Amino acid sequence: MTNPVETFDASTAVLEDISGDYSIDPAHTRLGFVARHAMVTKVRGAFTEVSGTAHVDTVDPSRSSVSIAIVANSITTGQQQRDDHLRSGDFLDSEQYPEITFVSTSVDRDGDEWTIAGDLTIMGLTQPVTVPFEFTGSAKDPFGNVRIGFEGAAAIYRKDWGLTWNAALESGGVLVSDKVMLEFDVSAIKGGA
Repeated sequence: MTNPVETFDASTAVLEDISGDYSIDPAHTRLGFVARHAMVTKVRGAFTEVSGTAHVDTVDPSRSSVSIAIVANSITTGQQQRDDHLRSGDFLDSEQYPEITFVSTSVDRDGDEWTIAGDLTIMGLTQPVTVPFEFTGSAKDPFGNVRIGFEGAAAIYRKDWGLTWNAALESGGVLVSDKVMLEFDVSAIKGGA
């Protein structure tokens, strides 16, 4: 039986070659995360303010590049008290460090699979991260924009960026997992927004 959650309309492919310069469309891009809470459930969230550019070279993928800026204060999990805590000095300290950035250092491609390695900077501390992406299609929207889409995910560990706040549980374990899954659903517009 097909899982209805994973079944979508077929993607489109208006471009034979997606090479070119793109701007991330923040209205149709989701940069999300998942962390365990109390070691029994997952909490999901996202950043609602993101901008960035990409250069795609399908002939020589190593010449491709990505640069993303995220407003740290735009973090949301759907629960105000938790969001305020995540913005505080216990976590992102968004007042002192208003921006999270990712700048690629290398790009590889194998068919529709792209691997982007780069430097992720959170709270002024930069660490390398590698994200596998799947090219999900290209389209021309009703407004004349040529779009491309990518989906990807990667695990990071909070402690690598000094995000060590936690609370011990009486039953053992901790309140917030060190491991955080990053989720990327990216729509980019050719030539800019």
